[in-house]
Amino acid sequence: MTGTTRSTDGLDARRRKLLFRSWHRGMREVDLILGSFVDATIDVLTDAELEQYESLLEVPDTILLPWLTGEQPIPEREQSTILQQIIAFRRAMTF
Repeated sequence: MTGTTRSTDGLDARRRKLLFRSWHRGMREVDLILGSFVDATIDVLTDAELEQYESLLEVPDTILLPWLTGEQPIPEREQSTILQQIIAFRRAMTF
């Protein structure tokens, strides 16, 4: 997988930006996890979930990846429904 498989057709500017940012973070492992998640869900995420996701994108890859892989516990202040959705999605993924 080299990048998004989702077309931006029909997406508003906010969702297009999130799609791009998800695939262009810097650490390939995080790109694959977040990009794949957003490819599959961007058109159905609620405004509240989009807000949570935008906040999550501010977390550096070196902190986020261990949370996503379960190598580090997620601090209580960082817990969110979107993060749990991403973790569940990742568990179901096959590369």
